[in-house]
Amino acid sequence: MSKNFELLQRAEFNLGTAPTVQTEGSANENVTPAVRAAEVVSSLVPEVRDEALKLVQKLFVIPQQAAPKAVVFAAVDGSSSCDWLCSVTAKILAKSVPGSVCLVEGNFRQPTIRDFLETDHPRGFVDALRSDAPIGEFTKLLGPESLWLLPAGAPVEDFAVLLNSDRMKERIAELRQEFDYLILSAPPVGRFSDGMLLGRLVDGVVLILEANATRREAALRVTESLKAMNIPVLGAVLNNRTFPIPAAVYKRL
Repeated sequence: MSKNFELLQRAEFNLGTAPTVQTEGSANENVTPAVRAAEVVSSLVPEVRDEALKLVQKLFVIPQQAAPKAVVFAAVDGSSSCDWLCSVTAKILAKSVPGSVCLVEGNFRQPTIRDFLETDHPRGFVDALRSDAPIGEFTKLLGPESLWLLPAGAPVEDFAVLLNSDRMKERIAELRQEFDYLILSAPPVGRFSDGMLLGRLVDGVVLILEANATRREAALRVTESLKAMNIPVLGAVLNNRTFPIPAAVYKRL
């Protein structure tokens, strides 16, 4: 992948491969979502954890007053890393800022965050869109750092109807009022319009690109589509990048 392609990115880290976390207690039904969320971060190798922290710093901390508060993460094309990246980013963000953070599963097509964090919270975003109850009734506290989860919830087929509804706008606005930061997952923006529809309701989108898989043309096409809809592209994550030369030397090129 060329250096010109990497210049598309304002925030980049090598995500690696989502690990299978298995500790002595993780197979136990009594393991809480808070413990599972902690396992997600503690299982990362130091280099990946450092890069994830760098991403959080670049997006949410260093810009200070100009920093986004609500961000959609979405792959350009098919990527299994989006939910894992969202989980890691939300956990590290919650440890890095004094405010509350809500991890929102906006991928209604293939929701996996609830399974990934091994939480049995049955209701979620879809249920909230169909209810008049306060949004807080559909969220679940994951950890002592004020990290909350709003899973996808009930199965749904009318994706476009829900995403384009006034109720969606109202619920996102309610979430923004309830929590200091929102991290939303979305399906691949190169395949579905969901991420763009959600992107209009937040501060911007972070794209996930797969090294040696995501084509430059596809990334540029998605980027231009987002810009045409006045949706800021806040940065990109280049996942599974390999270095034919040592990383320390590569950074000097």
